[in-house]
Amino acid sequence: MECFFVILFFVAFLYSSVGHGGASGYLALMALYGVAPQEMKPTALVLNLFVSMTSFIQYYRGHYFKRDLFITVALASIPLAFLGGTISLEDNLYKRILGAVLLFPIFRFFFFKSPEESELRPYNTYGAVVIGGIVGLLSGMIGIGGGIILSPILILLKWTDQKQTAAISAAFIFVNSLSGLGGMLTQGITFTSNMWLYVAVAFAGGLAGAYLGSKKLNQNALKYVLATVLMMAAYKLLFTTA
Repeated sequence: MECFFVILFFVAFLYSSVGHGGASGYLALMALYGVAPQEMKPTALVLNLFVSMTSFIQYYRGHYFKRDLFITVALASIPLAFLGGTISLEDNLYKRILGAVLLFPIFRFFFFKSPEESELRPYNTYGAVVIGGIVGLLSGMIGIGGGIILSPILILLKWTDQKQTAAISAAFIFVNSLSGLGGMLTQGITFTSNMWLYVAVAFAGGLAGAYLGSKKLNQNALKYVLATVLMMAAYKLLFTTA
C-alpha cells in the first residue's frame, strides 16, 4: 500500500504542475489497485477540490486567468455536472469510458503545442457554452472535473495559451467537482476508508507541483512524463479485464 501513496503523490504533483486536479489519474490508480467504482468517483472528486484549488491559486497569481471565458464554459457545465453525478454506470463500462477519457490528455500533451500570443483567437460564446455543457455532463458521470477534456479543446481552438488554459482548467475542475459531488450526494456517497490519508498525500503533491510547475519546472518535460504514465493506465483500463 505504501507504493500506492508514493504514486498518488507523484500523480498529484504532475497534474497540478500543468494546471489539473488529477481525478483521471486518481481514478486510474484506484482502478488498478482494485478500489470499487462507487468509492472511486467521490474520492477522486474530493482530491480534485484540494489539488485544483492549489493549482488555480498559483496560476491566478501569475495573471493567467481569463475570467470571461471561464464563466462562459462553466455556465452549462455546473448544472450538467450535477446531473451527471446522479448517473451510475456498470463497472466494466465505467472503466472503458475512463480509459477513453485518458486519451484526451495523452494526445494533448504529446501533440498539441501551446499557441503563440499572435495566434490566439477570440472565443465563440455559444460554442464555449455547448463545450462546457458536454464536458460537465461527462465529468459528473465518471467522477472527474473535466479539465483534461476541456484543456486540449481550448488549445486546439487557440482560445488560450498553455498557462491560460491551466488557470481556466483548474477553476473549471474545482466547480465541476463540487457540482458532481452534489449530484452524487442525492444518490448516496461511499468513500474509501483511507480517504483523508489520500487527501493529505494528494494535497502535498499538489502544492509542490502547482508551485514548481507555475514557476520553476520545464512544463514540456512534465507533460511527456504524465502522458506516458496515462498511456499505460489507459491501455490497462481499455484492453485488460483485471
